[in-house]
Amino acid sequence: MPNSKAVGSGERLQEIFSVLRKHQVVKGLTPEKLRLVFEDLGPTFVKFGQIMSLRPDILPRPYCEELSRLRTNVRPMSYEEAAAVVEKELGKPLEELFARFDSHPVGSASIAQVHYAELKNGAKVVVKIRRPGIYEVMERDVALLHRISPLLKIVGGTGNAIDFNQVIQEMWHAAQEEMNFLNEASQAEEFRRMNRGIAYVTSPRIYRAYSTVSVLVMEYLDGIAIDDVELLKKNGYDLDEIGTKLAENYVKQIVDDGFFHADPHPGNLKIRDGRIVWLDMGMMGRLSQRDRHLFKRALGAAVRGDVNELCNLLMVFCEPAEPIDRSRLYTDIDNLMNRYETLDVGSMNLLNLRDDIMAVANRSAISMPRGFSMLGRGLVTIEGVVSQLSPNINVMQIMVNHLSGKFLDDFDPVKETQKAWMALLQSGRRVPRIPSQVSELLKMGIKGQTKTNIEITGSEQPLRALGKMAERISIGLIEGGLLIASAILSTSDLPKCFLGIPTAGAVGFLAALAIGIWFLWGMFRKSD
Repeated sequence: MPNSKAVGSGERLQEIFSVLRKHQVVKGLTPEKLRLVFEDLGPTFVKFGQIMSLRPDILPRPYCEELSRLRTNVRPMSYEEAAAVVEKELGKPLEELFARFDSHPVGSASIAQVHYAELKNGAKVVVKIRRPGIYEVMERDVALLHRISPLLKIVGGTGNAIDFNQVIQEMWHAAQEEMNFLNEASQAEEFRRMNRGIAYVTSPRIYRAYSTVSVLVMEYLDGIAIDDVELLKKNGYDLDEIGTKLAENYVKQIVDDGFFHADPHPGNLKIRDGRIVWLDMGMMGRLSQRDRHLFKRALGAAVRGDVNELCNLLMVFCEPAEPIDRSRLYTDIDNLMNRYETLDVGSMNLLNLRDDIMAVANRSAISMPRGFSMLGRGLVTIEGVVSQLSPNINVMQIMVNHLSGKFLDDFDPVKETQKAWMALLQSGRRVPRIPSQVSELLKMGIKGQTKTNIEITGSEQPLRALGKMAERISIGLIEGGLLIASAILSTSDLPKCFLGIPTAGAVGFLAALAIGIWFLWGMFRKSD
């Protein structure tokens, strides 16, 4: 946790409460009012709001949508301030570094602002400059956020279900990474490398010689804003083609790379010379190979309607805050699947699906890992962009198609045969142990040591089924006891009276046969 003794903490706390009073928070906190509060409180709270907008498991959808607007409208620093940061970081005057450096920023955010420039070799670039002193300001504000975190629970009636201190720490961790521009440089290079083979995708090159922790210089790529539909049409672009390629590339980032753009809003996407330009790699999501495998399995289980598999997977890659009531979770997922079973994949709305999944997770006090929260937000955002271009294109359908193709590509008959033989071998090894296990079970039953934990819900039907099961088990035990006793008697020295078998043994065998016939006849009669 940041140092709570940061300079000016007392004055800053008074300023926070002053802003809360100004917006009359005690009378209620609407989505718009929450956004205005964060904007008035400055960069730390803007960043906190941006992180909160990615967490529909914490805030209701209207609040998340309103907070997502916090990207813009941040007051820029002066040209003199920006120039001083660049010259200090790069160790030279601007005139020696650039042939041209625009005095007015083209964009201003909570942590940095961007200026157009031109290198001495004529290359057009954009220069991203970190606000001076922003680290210390945010460190102080984060400490204060921890102190006032109980007030945040008035939004959405979260009570004690959400640990806001953990969310604040998540924001602080993300902000620290974002404030180090060398991290963004590495992410931009990784993204460019992973998409190098995609002819219709590009992203800016990084100029490492001009980049430091506080200054990032990258290639300037102009183009048409992806949401400027009329201009795209005027320039002869096929909107369906753009929408399809955008969705396919984003699915590829998630499923194949496990490294995806976590904020794919229209401001970070352009069309240039027939290619999709991805901008701003400051916020990227990652999925491990294990997470991608689980995600693929979950999507496959959803398509098949396998509720039990979905239950298991949800408990594997989520973080339960308390012991999970599996029966309630199963019921919730089953109800969710029933709601969507009449829809084909191509007509599903990702926003509604995400919110429904989050609601199920919340009822079981399950917290989604950060990577999956970012994934959910990214998918919903990209669906919105694609729908603006072509309402007929469905991101979910493209994802299912992509996964189906990957399954066929990854299918290895030799490996699958080996897995089948291994499973058969393991099953075969278990078979010889079955008689001893049954014998042990019978011994425990005779000693009264067997215990069965059963959770019964619903009407009397489960109890009747349980009674029938107990009746059949009892008959089976009697049948087995008669057969074993008769077999033992047959090997004794008693006089043989019937087919070389002692009378007692023969009676036992006949009784077992009669009980078996009666039992089978009863089963067939009930099935009719």
